[in-house]
Amino acid sequence: MNPAASPVERVIAARREAGSGALIGYLPAGFPDIPTSIEAAVALAENGVDIIELGLPYSDPVMDGPVIQAATQTALAQGFRLRDGFDVMAAITARVSTPVVFMSYWNPIAQYGVDRFAEDLVAAGGAGLITPDLIPDEANQWLAASERTGLDRIFLAAPSSTDTRLEQAVQASRGFVYAVSTMGITGARGDVDSAAKALVARLRSAGATSTCVGLGISSADQVREVLAYADGAIVGSALVKALSDGGVPAVAATAAALSAGTRPAVTGH
Repeated sequence: MNPAASPVERVIAARREAGSGALIGYLPAGFPDIPTSIEAAVALAENGVDIIELGLPYSDPVMDGPVIQAATQTALAQGFRLRDGFDVMAAITARVSTPVVFMSYWNPIAQYGVDRFAEDLVAAGGAGLITPDLIPDEANQWLAASERTGLDRIFLAAPSSTDTRLEQAVQASRGFVYAVSTMGITGARGDVDSAAKALVARLRSAGATSTCVGLGISSADQVREVLAYADGAIVGSALVKALSDGGVPAVAATAAALSAGTRPAVTGH
């Protein structure tokens, strides 16, 4: 394992060396309110989630499914602002050693100021940023800011991406490449799209060392299925729905159930 690697890369490498892969859990900051969103994220870390993805609510969440959209709109309606995200991040990182990354659309970051955002993210203990709507060839400001501050930068790759686009995502990303398993928006599905497997293989051919698959994973079996070929499984809507329906105890139980998928299946004797 590379000691100079980012915290996210170190966790993924450790899970891979243990014969498994990483479980990455998404929750929006500020939902259903700021204190509960902090407790819910801490519950993820305490129940088998290896990396926390903290969403910054945005008014035009084009990639998010209905469960996450409803949650982020609730947070915004209560007055959540981007700067509040740093307070949430700092409160979580003060209590857990699990790496925490932001996921944010680009427009709010551009308005906040890219360098200021990077500095405030470092100060809050954050490990990096996932940018769903930013492509590497339009990311010069962020590439420079993340290089200067040592933050991870996680770009998305989709089954529809050309080989050139995949190579750009691999070269620009640090931490992992986020493989979008199906075309369209997030949301739990019964089956994880087989396109994900082909996409991960293409990313490996393009030189990716860490690829995590998201969109549509909602059960331990699906986590296990994804980790058979990818380095990490990303779960969002299933955790947000648990928080919405049953609060922090439900998030804790859901995370624990999902984390069973990072261990070999138990077979009967």
